[in-house]
Amino acid sequence: MRVIVWLVEGTWPACVDAVRTHARDASEVTLLHVTEPGTAGLAHGAFAGLLGRAGSEPDPERRLVELGGTSAAELLDAAGARLGRPCTRLERTGRVEREVVAAAEGAGLLIVARDGDRSRLGPHSLGRAARFVVDHAPCPVLLVWPEGAPELTTMPPPPPHHR
Repeated sequence: MRVIVWLVEGTWPACVDAVRTHARDASEVTLLHVTEPGTAGLAHGAFAGLLGRAGSEPDPERRLVELGGTSAAELLDAAGARLGRPCTRLERTGRVEREVVAAAEGAGLLIVARDGDRSRLGPHSLGRAARFVVDHAPCPVLLVWPEGAPELTTMPPPPPHHR
């Protein structure tokens, strides 16, 4: 079985640990990091908007692209070391949620961490990107809590018409 592990800063250790716990017999593990394009472009736009004052300093766009690539590589290396077994490291750039879904095509399992409000149970524990991935993944999804699940008492009450 091929397993895709979506790595996001701050939550990736839980996803890697989930492979070791729930998919230890996987024949292939791919560690995936996706960089959203545009951050460097936003910096360039802000820099260009300095109306003539921009010439005295270097444009930050290229440096931000370099830093982003270094950061992704370091995260993938740290995740590979934590996994402790052979794996494929995959870096993609694009709309994060769509790149994750595309990378999961043909996989036997996709491991995703909750990226929303992790202080309580419920739909708000999934942010926009994770919700899209869960709803559109072309394979089974293992959804993990980065720091253990909140208590059942944090679950929202049922709607008034179901009480």
